[in-house]
Parts: sequence; structure tokens; C-alpha cells
Amino acid sequence: MTRRTLIWIVSIAAVGGASAAAGISTASSIAGAESSLPTTRAVRGPLSLNVNAIGELRASRTVPISAPAVGGQLRVLSIAPSGARVEPGDVIVEFDPVDQLYSLQQAESQLQEAEQEMVRLKANSAVQEAEAKVALLTARFNVRRAELDIRGDAELVAQNLRKKQELTLEEAKRSLAQLERDFDSRALTSAAQLAVQQERYKKERTDAERARQNIESLTVRAEVPGLVVVRQNRDASGGIMFSGMTLPDYKAGDTINAGRPILDVYDISALEVRTRIDEHQRDNVMAGQRATVTFDSIPGLEIGAEVVSVANLATRSQTPGPGRQFDSSLRLDRIDPRLRPGTSTRLVLKGETIPEALYLPRTAIFEKDGKPIVYVRRGDFFEPVPVTIAYRTETHTAVEGIPEGTEVSLVNPDRSATQTSATNPMPDSGTIGAPGGRGGGGGGGRGGRGGDR
Repeated sequence: MTRRTLIWIVSIAAVGGASAAAGISTASSIAGAESSLPTTRAVRGPLSLNVNAIGELRASRTVPISAPAVGGQLRVLSIAPSGARVEPGDVIVEFDPVDQLYSLQQAESQLQEAEQEMVRLKANSAVQEAEAKVALLTARFNVRRAELDIRGDAELVAQNLRKKQELTLEEAKRSLAQLERDFDSRALTSAAQLAVQQERYKKERTDAERARQNIESLTVRAEVPGLVVVRQNRDASGGIMFSGMTLPDYKAGDTINAGRPILDVYDISALEVRTRIDEHQRDNVMAGQRATVTFDSIPGLEIGAEVVSVANLATRSQTPGPGRQFDSSLRLDRIDPRLRPGTSTRLVLKGETIPEALYLPRTAIFEKDGKPIVYVRRGDFFEPVPVTIAYRTETHTAVEGIPEGTEVSLVNPDRSATQTSATNPMPDSGTIGAPGGRGGGGGGGRGGRGGDR
């Protein structure tokens, strides 16, 4: 065996010994890491299913107020500021009534004209009727006189005179018949003219009433007790809008198109609390459940409430994460005059208390292959054990499948071991042999090569 071969054998043995020592050291560190993980024990006792949540106070009804639909543009004379509290009957917006007053004056003038025209038609009709009656009376008199004239012995009257008397009687009867027909048609014509004028009078009266109603509508009064919130004047920019643009609120002196919404009145006679329930606590909340509500803006105020509804469909959580939430609303038992819509609230929804529940902290429950598990201590190591979840709260989870007092890990041992291996990696043979193997071998090699030489 040459000297060079002997040197290579010694180098390989040194590298193998270093690798074995590194493997033993890594295994010891992993076992030590598992044994030092934070743990807890399963506890049996009463578990309260109360649900804590954060909500917002909202008005159950919002009454939008728009400019009256009277046609044209309106000028604001006065408007209640945002935040003003109003009662039913209080004036919240008042518009300039000049145009409507002009319309009312025109309507009243035309109404009076139509009324006088009706009076004239009735008078004319009465005069014509009297004249027709006189004419009829005269015609009847003429017929009667002609009938009297024609009486007598025809032999005592000349034939020509007799013929004239017959013609006179015939003409009188014809005139009487014509006057009777004209009287009936004239009565119908007068009635028709009067009916047309009466319809015109009704139309003018309706226009006048509408003008009065328009004037009354220019003074807008509150229908419910509430708070005023004035909207932004979208006409202030002349129709030009861009992202991030700030618009002023409506104020006295602004010109508004008819029908444009200008403010909202939030009804504070019936306030409710809107909140969102986390998905893992949805089963602990139901309609009719009692709750206690506190308000951030009014320290010390506490009001009872009742859950009115809980949504059946989940929505995406407002906080970062994959969780979902369910919308819920609660009705307050009483209304404090200091409460305002938009106030943030804190809620405690009273749930039932499970007298004998075996529970663990929520952080002790993990998921593997889609099933809940806990990591039970077995000496220096932890074994995954499947469990059944009975109840969930904000901080604890009631489980079945492990005995009381079982020690479980609060962190995932698999991930902890992986992180330990990553922070203390096993050196490879080349790296371990570099300082001693390569250095010694190099020196030996150089010495060997020097000896060979």
C-alpha cells in the first residue's frame, strides 16, 4: 500500500465520522425542539357560548327629501344643516315661490274669467229662453186668432178672403211648429255651451289648486323625528366629475332641478345595530337571542337588545383572511336621546352555557386532510389524534375524542421540526471535509507528492 492510498483512506474515514456526528446532533435538536413546545391540557367544566362582536348603530329607516316636482329650477331659500335634529312638522327646506306665485295668479285670473263667462252664458240663456217663450206665446196667439177668423159660414165670405184666411192659419201653425223645434234645439245648445264652460271652470280651478299645492310643497317639513344629512351638490361643478373630486353640500342660494334629492332624514325613533358574526360562531347566534350593547361615544351607557335576524348566506370577511361572516341586526330595547346613527358599538350576545364541556384553546386545534386533530404528547414527541368539535367560541373549542387532562401542543410540531431543521441544516460531506479533510489531505498530498518526488 502506497503512502498516497493510505492518506485517502484516512480522509474518507474522517468525513464519515463527521457526517454521523452531524446526524446525531440534528436528531437530538429536533427531539429537544418538540419537547420544548408550548402545551396545554384539556379541561372539563362550564363553557359559555357568548359571542362578542363589534357593530354599528344605524337608523331603521331613511327618508330621502327631494326638490318638489313642480317643473323648472328652484332656488333654495333656507335648508337645515347636517346633524340638525328635527321633529315632525319642522321646516327643513324652503324654496323660492316666486314662479309658483305667478302661476297661481294666472290660474286664479283665468278661473275668475271662466266663472264670469259662466255667469254670462247663464244670463244669455235665460234671456233667450224668455224671448223664445214670448215668441211661442205670440205664435200660439196667431194660430188661435187664425182659427177664430176662419170660423163662420163660408158662403157669407168671399172665396178669395176665405182662401187667404186658410193660408194665414196654415202659416201660423207652421211658424208655431218651427218655434217649438227651435226652442228645444236652442235649449240643448245653451246647455252644451254651459257644460263646456263648466268644464273649463273646473280645469282652471284644478290649475289654481295645483298652483297652491306647489307653493305649499316648496316648504318641506319633516315627517319623522330624526337627524338631517345634507347631500353633495352635484350640479356645483357644472356636470364635470372626476375621481377624488370634493363637492360642496347644498346651501341657501343654490339652484336645484325639480326632483333632485338634496338631503336625508335618518329616523332615530327606531334605531338598530348592524353587526357581522364570524363563521365559526354562526351556530351560537339565532333570532330572538338577547344581547347587551355598549357604545364607544357614550361611556357607561348599556342597553339591552334582541337579535332580529341573522343572514343565511355568508359574505366575505372585512378583515384580512379566508374567513367569512354573516350579517345580523339587533333591535334596541330603548332609545337614548344621545344616540346617533353611525355610532360604533360593542355587543355581547348571550349564549347558553354548556355545564360539562371538554374544551381546549382554539390554537390547539389543527386540520389534517380536512379533519380536525390535536397533537397529544407521547413522551418527547407529539402524536396527531383526530377529535370531534362540539362547540366553538371566540377563544375555546369544545372537543370529543380525548380524555380530560390530555396534554396537547399549542403549535404544530411538524412545522416546528421543519423550522428547526431549516435553522440547523445538516452539513454536506464536502462542506464538513473542507476545513480538515481537504486541508489535511492537501497537506498530505503535497507532502506525498513531495515524498514521491
